Amino acid sequence: MFNTFIDDVFAFLIEMPLKHKIMTLRDDAVFAMFLYQAYIYRVDKSRPNEYGFIYEKKAEEIPAVGEKDELAASNVTSAST
Repeated sequence: MFNTFIDDVFAFLIEMPLKHKIMTLRDDAVFAMFLYQAYIYRVDKSRPNEYGFIYEKKAEEIPAVGEKDELAASNVTSAST
């Protein structure tokens, strides 16, 4: 991760053409865009992956404290009928 910055330091310390020194900053721009996109487009953990596993439930799918007992009771009554 820090290799891109180390390259820039050596490019400006070692004697080389100015054009090459400026071109070493190109990979920093790409890296900055990558970090920006990774920040904006975060992973949606409520979507199922290719195996169907969901890492986090949405807030509307998680029952409240009192609703959990009601759901269990309604499942028992529906299974017995």
